[in-house]
Amino acid sequence: MLVVALVITGNVGGNAMVWHFRCGYAVLSLLIFRLIWGFCGGHWSRWRQLACTPALVWQYFKGSTPPNAFLGHNPLGSLSVIAILSLLALQVGTGLFSDDEIFNMGPLASLVSQSTVSLATSWHKGFGKTFIILLVAVHLLAILWYFLKQKQNLTTAMLKGDKTSDKPAPASQDGLANWLLAALCILVSAGLVYVLINLGASAG
Repeated sequence: MLVVALVITGNVGGNAMVWHFRCGYAVLSLLIFRLIWGFCGGHWSRWRQLACTPALVWQYFKGSTPPNAFLGHNPLGSLSVIAILSLLALQVGTGLFSDDEIFNMGPLASLVSQSTVSLATSWHKGFGKTFIILLVAVHLLAILWYFLKQKQNLTTAMLKGDKTSDKPAPASQDGLANWLLAALCILVSAGLVYVLINLGASAG
């Protein structure tokens, strides 16, 4: 939803840019949270669960792995997740240094050269936005394909955090301690973003 809001507010411009920046800061906070959570979260949230080594990807493309071999993301899905997170990080990062030379300037634009600002703005308003829209669309189409062809409801699994399996598997940690840890990670992430976006003002 935040990505959709960013695209809409960015295209509308004007007063909507206030919300464009706010949504961008929210996305950056979530990206930092996901980075942290990949190291301290539950079993299925860890980075090591993104099985996308070249050998696994090749086996998956050859069709030599059973359809239900991966309870989490399959190799192609893992690559997609990494690509989306990386592009979002690049898009939000370039937004921090962008300047439309009218009314809106990223909070860190004053810290770098004009050529860097121009490069960041060009990517942020052009290829970056296009790539993210395309990648999100492909991700959604893949979910639809799995639902129609493979009879796997990935959306329910993502929303509930649970997935049925006919073989034993580690349970996802979902207790009070995990919720408190997640809340702490969110607060830390938001705090880091707050400090980051105020660097430009401090330097000025």
